[in-house]
Formats: sequence, structure tokens, C-alpha cells
Amino acid sequence: MFETAGVALATFFATIGPLDISAFFAALTVGLSPRARLVMAARGTLIATIILLSFALFGKVLLDALGISLAALRTAGGILLLLIGIEMVFARTSGATSTTEEEAREAETRRDISVFPLATPLIAGPGAISASILLMVHAEGDTSRQLIVCLSLLAVLLFTFVCLLAAGQLHKLLGRTGAHVIKRVFGVLLAALAVQFIFDGIAESGLL
Repeated sequence: MFETAGVALATFFATIGPLDISAFFAALTVGLSPRARLVMAARGTLIATIILLSFALFGKVLLDALGISLAALRTAGGILLLLIGIEMVFARTSGATSTTEEEAREAETRRDISVFPLATPLIAGPGAISASILLMVHAEGDTSRQLIVCLSLLAVLLFTFVCLLAAGQLHKLLGRTGAHVIKRVFGVLLAALAVQFIFDGIAESGLL
């Protein structure tokens, strides 16, 4: 149980990236009142929670409808998470865990960023969606483990909300270097987990 919780927490922390999101949120809400920031943070986190929980609970049904095997999901999801882990280790960004340059420019022109880009793709991005489906499928057949995955997801989302509310103070405390150190550590853990998913997918496929 503790192992499942540890893996889920580390994976969701890495793929959602609360510290990176809070920095982006702080930059886009300069000049807004504390109440406006609170409303946007709450709405964005709530929408992202609905999206991620929906994929966690019904992702397997969607895969079955599309004819995608668990082996293919584990392999493809592992590759995606591995790429995200590598980017985290080298402190790079991509559309998998953050906005692209085009999305960032569009976000700058919006008064309300709670739905886009905060809820998606920043919080509920491709990496977090893939991780939620993968971890739930990995725990298939064990209701208690699946419950732990969902609770871990909710815990990271709650932490993300807190980071959004304290975005300015948090980044003054950590600084860019501190944030990058944390990001690199979780990047290494995510890369190792991703490779394990790839190994499991290949083994389950029967190719070897």
C-alpha cells in the first residue's frame, strides 16, 4: 500500500508539476486582486480534478472501446512519461507538462485563465492524463490500490491549489535554482518508473 501511494504521489507530482504551474499562474495574474486569483485557482483546480478523475475512472472503458490493449497502453504511456522525465532532468519544457509558446501567447490575452490554460493543459495535461490511466490500470483488480491512486491524485491536486494561492511567496522562497533541483529529482524517479512501465508493456505483449 505504501509503495503504491509513494509511486502515485511521485508520478502525479512530476507530471502535474505544481511548482511550475504556480510560477506560470503568478506571471499571468499580476495586478489581479487576491479574490480574483482565489476564484481562478479554485475553478481551474476543480475542472482539472474532474478531467483527471474521469480519465482515471473511465480510461479503461475508453481503451476497450478503441481496441487498445493494456500492453500498448503501458508501453506508449511509459515512453511519454520517460520523455517528460528526461525533460525534467534537463529542466526543459514541452506541451506535455506545460503550455507551448503559442498557447502561452494566447493565454496572455485572456482575462480568465481558469479553464485555459490553467485547468488544461497546465494541470490536466497529456502527461497527467496518461499517468492517471496507467496507474489505475496497473492497479486493476485491487480496489484498495485504485483508491490509493485516486487519493494520491487528489492530494497532489490539493497541493497544487495551495501552491497557486501562495505562488509569489513560494517562488521567492525556493528561487529558480531550488525549483529546478526539486524538478530534477522527481524527473529521475519518473524516468525510472517510465522504463518499468515500458518493460511491463513489452513483457505483456508477448513480443519477447
